[in-house]
Amino acid sequence: MIAAHPRHAVLAGVAIGLAVAGVAPAFLLCAAGAAALALGPNAPRTVAAGVAVAVLAGGIAGDARLRALSRTELGALPRQASLHVVLVGAPDRRAYGFSVAPGRVVGGPADGERVVLRLPPAEWRGGPRWPRAPVGAVVAVRGELRPLGRFDGAEARRHAHAVLRVRELRATRLRRGGAAGALDAVRARAERALGEGLPGPQAALARGMVLGQDHAITDDVQEQMRATGLSHLVAASGANIALLAALVLGAGAVLGLSRTPRLVLALAAVAAYVPLAGAGPSIQRAGVMGGAALVAALAGRPATRWYALLLAAVVTLAWNPLAAADPGWQLSFAAVLALLLVAPPLRSALAARLPHGLADALAVTLAATIGTAPLLALHFEQVSVVSPVINVLAAPVVAPIMWLGTLGSLVGQITPVAARPFALLTGPLLGYLDWLASWGATLPVAAVQPGPAARLALVGASVAVLLVAATARGREGAARAVRTPARRITACALAALALVALVLHARPPGPPDGAVVSFLPIGQGDATLLQHGRHAILVDTGRPDSPVLKLLRDAGARRLDALVMTHASADHEGNAAAVLRALPVGMLLDGGWPGDKTRGILDAEREARRRRIPIVPTDRGQVIRAGPITLRVLWPDRDDPPVHGTEPNLTATVLDVRIGGLRVLLPADAESEVTSTLGIGRVDLLKVAHHGSADPGLPDLLRQLRPSAAVIPVGPNTYGHPRPETVRALRAAVPVVRRTDRDGVVRVRPAAGGGLTVGAAP
Repeated sequence: MIAAHPRHAVLAGVAIGLAVAGVAPAFLLCAAGAAALALGPNAPRTVAAGVAVAVLAGGIAGDARLRALSRTELGALPRQASLHVVLVGAPDRRAYGFSVAPGRVVGGPADGERVVLRLPPAEWRGGPRWPRAPVGAVVAVRGELRPLGRFDGAEARRHAHAVLRVRELRATRLRRGGAAGALDAVRARAERALGEGLPGPQAALARGMVLGQDHAITDDVQEQMRATGLSHLVAASGANIALLAALVLGAGAVLGLSRTPRLVLALAAVAAYVPLAGAGPSIQRAGVMGGAALVAALAGRPATRWYALLLAAVVTLAWNPLAAADPGWQLSFAAVLALLLVAPPLRSALAARLPHGLADALAVTLAATIGTAPLLALHFEQVSVVSPVINVLAAPVVAPIMWLGTLGSLVGQITPVAARPFALLTGPLLGYLDWLASWGATLPVAAVQPGPAARLALVGASVAVLLVAATARGREGAARAVRTPARRITACALAALALVALVLHARPPGPPDGAVVSFLPIGQGDATLLQHGRHAILVDTGRPDSPVLKLLRDAGARRLDALVMTHASADHEGNAAAVLRALPVGMLLDGGWPGDKTRGILDAEREARRRRIPIVPTDRGQVIRAGPITLRVLWPDRDDPPVHGTEPNLTATVLDVRIGGLRVLLPADAESEVTSTLGIGRVDLLKVAHHGSADPGLPDLLRQLRPSAAVIPVGPNTYGHPRPETVRALRAAVPVVRRTDRDGVVRVRPAAGGGLTVGAAP
């Protein structure tokens, strides 16, 4: 199809060359030859030669651009550097509680150079904290400057040249000026307007949908949106541009403006919106495509979506050839490609049986699913099965939220109070969307985790469907292609192939057949999952930003008989409220004490009461049964309440667990000072208390317990956990010792002939 349009073919060649920029010359020559041959034997030789030259030219230009981007003066700075940095993006949470933010150096020999600020988890003792500094603020930073490593691909795609491991950080009164500073002020006013009069979660969702800012959306909501295929709603992309242009054009018509002023205003709105929404790869693509369509309309020429898509690829890759490796860039282009090829025949087929509005919505979401499913499986190891249905149910509120939010942001430039009516109108719509994501994520097959075979099958099936659709459109057009029996049968067979692959190889993990104790790698914190068939109990959840929800789904835990919060410590109960929101829970065992409860415990109790989940304070002598799982509470004793301000570890809940013939001791952070006095006796499996901290009484305790295996839940930290003396004591007395920071998920099962087996899944 592209071969019939030489301009399209040449643009495609340039895009291919830019995408492979930086490779060896021999590979670039092979890419040029392959692109020319892909046009087919009937393509004119001049077109084939032009495509080959375009690939070579794109590769050479991309290589030059990469060299320009890699030039930096940061190498001349000392390793321990003190810099002033302007924040060019909001902080982003990463694994194990670390957070990063892109910045640009202000002043000195490296003025203008991009760096990535990297801060340790918030609970690290004496560590720096993010100041109350918005995007565009200048911060004073002292830390360790190091070049990008092999795992810093995302930072490299942001044009960063180094990572600054922050040791000290403080805000200044300085802000960047110029056009960027003016844009920061507009964005800040829009953020305030979008949150005016709305609860925090709804305000965060509104900012995500209108401005593409997802950093304030809680982890549990983001996980629910990923599981239901709604994540694209909070990633500014083509839908935002289309709805914005429609709003401006419609408002211009209401005001009586003629066609040309309306198009000019729409073009200006799109140009302003792209940097306002963060100028990420997907919104760059959408902005170029939308701008090309508006320019074509201004010129009185019909807009060609294929030309706009290829032009967007060339522009975004010319600006940053590394964008081709960005998952957002790939997903954005894959979705548009599928919409151009697959949506028209699907829409025609569905319109014969369904109302046109429903047929259109279903065709769009099915086409996008076909195009993006392989990439979602490859990058995120998860594909939403319910995405088509959930997106159709969400479709009626998406445009109103975008339009009301945009109007609120506009009037909010005068005063945030003026935006309150618009924000209040979006409240029920945002609430419905939040409920839809929460409900959809609890469905038994909301999302699947495809294995290697399923991922390969998904890629093959999606590529085949796109090729069939492209051939059909090129030869006969979309409507006739649907009516062609042979092609219809082929398309159905390919769709069935993808479905069979999912059913056979990508079934969502179900509950284990027997008993299993899983120590989850949630960073510096505790999260232990007890499962026996359909029954499951989670003991602790880690910090508020821990990946416990994903790990629970990976383990097949769709509901919990009980959730235990062992004591008041953010690295144990910080994510309890999120778990209660995301999963059905039968009971909340609460290890907090009146007067000494943390925010995490209070939030979890509030969420449990809202959902009418029984809250039971843990107390010595309690016995809790969930099918074949039995928990016996050994400590604390509620008849002997601690003095206010007592170290919470001394009153942490100690559990004696019986599961599948195994006896497991889960002491939370209660060390030998507590556990050695409880008369526990021999156990099969020990969770090492307090992440392996120094415990002088541990050798004596191990002689009492004589465990066959011990697991240390630990993550990156500055406390020195696990302490060397603790590790030596464990290795001297315990046959098998594992730790979650190195071994990943540690799963322990009863062995067939007695004893236990320990498996690590990094």
